[in-house]
Amino acid sequence: MLQVAFLPREKVFRDPVHNYIHVRHRVILDLINTPEFQRLRRIKQLGTTSFTFHGAEHSRFSHCLGVYEITRKICETFARNYPTQNAHDGLWDNSECLVALCAALLHDIGHGPYSHTFEHIFNTDHEQWTQKIITSPQTKVNQILRQVEPQFPEKVAAVIAKTYPNEQVVQMISSQIDADRMDYLLRDAYYTGTQYGTFDLTRIMRVIHPYRSGLAFEIGGMHAVEDYLVSRFQMYQQIYFHPVSRGMEVVLTKLLHRAKYLYEKGEMAGFEMPSLLIPFFENDINVSDYLRLDDDVLNTYFNLWRDHPDSILQNLVHRFLDRHPFKSVTFVPGQEDQLQEMRHLVQAAGFDPEFYTAINNSFDLPYDSYKPSAQEPKTQIEIMQPDGSLQELSTISPIVQALAGRVSGDHRFYFPKEMLADPTHSQTASCLSAFQAHIKNNALQ
Repeated sequence: MLQVAFLPREKVFRDPVHNYIHVRHRVILDLINTPEFQRLRRIKQLGTTSFTFHGAEHSRFSHCLGVYEITRKICETFARNYPTQNAHDGLWDNSECLVALCAALLHDIGHGPYSHTFEHIFNTDHEQWTQKIITSPQTKVNQILRQVEPQFPEKVAAVIAKTYPNEQVVQMISSQIDADRMDYLLRDAYYTGTQYGTFDLTRIMRVIHPYRSGLAFEIGGMHAVEDYLVSRFQMYQQIYFHPVSRGMEVVLTKLLHRAKYLYEKGEMAGFEMPSLLIPFFENDINVSDYLRLDDDVLNTYFNLWRDHPDSILQNLVHRFLDRHPFKSVTFVPGQEDQLQEMRHLVQAAGFDPEFYTAINNSFDLPYDSYKPSAQEPKTQIEIMQPDGSLQELSTISPIVQALAGRVSGDHRFYFPKEMLADPTHSQTASCLSAFQAHIKNNALQ
């Protein structure tokens, strides 16, 4: 039996996207106040994007609150308009509300510092770490969830893992159009000072509808759903895939790879030992190790490494902290021989290509229409007709049909920006000329 306790008076958080975020359940406020959740204040939502869009300093903390608030509004709408009458009518069972709210609030609690960049460096998965943090008896989050019901942490983790038996709850948090995506598009657009991610959330909340296998959207609100998908496409192209932000990600990646390389050679001893990173360097990480890291910890190490005797680490730290991103050129598959020549030119200019060149690929599928024959069929967006029948969105929307199945993105080769500047002591004029000619002759831009 769920122990659902309410606060004596509703708590609100003022938010620039949702105005007020409303908290009535005691467990939600207790979760917000845990050390594990407060840690999210110290992790930027968009990682290195703030080096390109200076306003993008918002945190995973504010995003998680926003996802919770959208989920709360969906549950409230369903309880008011679509309450279940029997176990087989496909409508909303409001006893599922609390697990949905907790999963929404905690869905990103497993993110590491600098978010997705950190995952790529240390081969971690934030969703798996989210589940570990929720189910580990040593975390305050787990202890609070167990007060609701002994198996409640496992239920919340199952929503994150997409194995929870109620598809309506799963799709609120993770689907083609969910509370997570809706919040981060609006929030990221607000903080980057752009309009690409804006869409009519109020209308979408009005037309969302539960059915037996998940969530659908009434046909009267189809244009708002189309607008959401176009906004998502534009945000990926203009914000999330911005080449300068990716250039800073490359610098960060190379910086940490160099630190790991020096640690393995024993060249961190006697300097500022990165003790909190050692479990990650040695790939022996427990929940306590994971929760000690945040953006501030990494930035502190970086500042200390400004004085490290290794010139490459010192230089990469300077590039990252002082915002000197790598430059990039686009290329297409099949130009690998040309890229290898470019690496040789970088080396000839005095840079170690292992730490000063990189290939970065960014691709996104704006909308993946339902393909039952696919190895892992993905959740599609269902449009509900007046008679209750469902149609997959791309079959009735020319706009979405144009996006469906189309992958957008590019391949980029990153290198030191100095290669395009006037030659310095370590870069000969002939090397620079050859490099620039290589770009021009092979149509790399």
